[in-house]
Amino acid sequence: MKSERAIPSGWSWKITLSSALILMAIALLAISFGPVAISFNSIIRTLLHLPHALQGQDRTLLLDIRLPRVLLAILVGAALSTSGAVYQSVFRNPLADPYLLGAAAGAGLGATLAFTALHGKAYGFLPLFAFAGGVLAVVTSFFISGKFFSDPGTLLLSGIAVGSFATAIQTYLQQRNSQALRPVYSWILGELTSASWSVIRWSALYITLSLTTLFLIARKLDGLMLSDEEAFSLGINPRKIRLIAVAAATLATATAVSASGLIGFVGIVVPHLVRGLTRRVTNRSLAAIACAGAAFLVLADLGARTLLSPAELPIGVITAFVGAPFFLFVLRGKRVGAA
Repeated sequence: MKSERAIPSGWSWKITLSSALILMAIALLAISFGPVAISFNSIIRTLLHLPHALQGQDRTLLLDIRLPRVLLAILVGAALSTSGAVYQSVFRNPLADPYLLGAAAGAGLGATLAFTALHGKAYGFLPLFAFAGGVLAVVTSFFISGKFFSDPGTLLLSGIAVGSFATAIQTYLQQRNSQALRPVYSWILGELTSASWSVIRWSALYITLSLTTLFLIARKLDGLMLSDEEAFSLGINPRKIRLIAVAAATLATATAVSASGLIGFVGIVVPHLVRGLTRRVTNRSLAAIACAGAAFLVLADLGARTLLSPAELPIGVITAFVGAPFFLFVLRGKRVGAA
């Protein structure tokens, strides 16, 4: 790992600022583009409460449909991409993703329980059930793994086992309640159609808290890429940082999943893309990764709702279409590097 002096001061700020500006441009494009186009000038005037702002249905379309959806995509994309980057550092595995410890399977089980037990009231309680399921699965992985602090690989294996068990229960419930299959599968493929200001308020609270925590420990996360002995020699407590990092990343992931369903590959594609373009492995690029992840998901959502307009694709289909080949590319690069 390169030393502090090897990285120019201000480098991370330049990259982060560039990523933020790109995100703003893409967000404005996504708000403007659709079956009903809204001019940039009208968007700015309406958001800033200037004269000649949008009125009537156009105003409702902007403020109650498109803007919340874009903001939710920003929150979810930032959460998943940052969590993926952190997991890759914690487990020293470039293929790690935010769902590694059973969060996805647990959230899927929670969503299935909501659909099978609550029926018509499911959508009102779906975020709560999905959030609880994701968190419970990760906590169970921690509980099962007795050697987590000395061997992160043990926690990884525990997460795989818990995820498999949760998936088995979910499949059983779906087979016993066939009426729940369609809404569950729709949710599993990811959706931002439920975006509303209430969803944004509570998801923004948890995601902002989680990402702020990760940004504050970003420099220390670099130490997790070394052995524990080397990290201790640099004044870093790897066990403490590992616990904080996994807890914060899991909270961000569980919140994102409960708000949007399961959206794959964001946590793998974006960190590698940012680090590949900047040629920096350091975790001080976490803020840039968050902005890039947000921009990536906003673009994916724009494609999901416009490619087959007036029909809409699940956003998970778009991210998988981009992410699966990228995953194979990273896997191949890892094998070539190992050889």
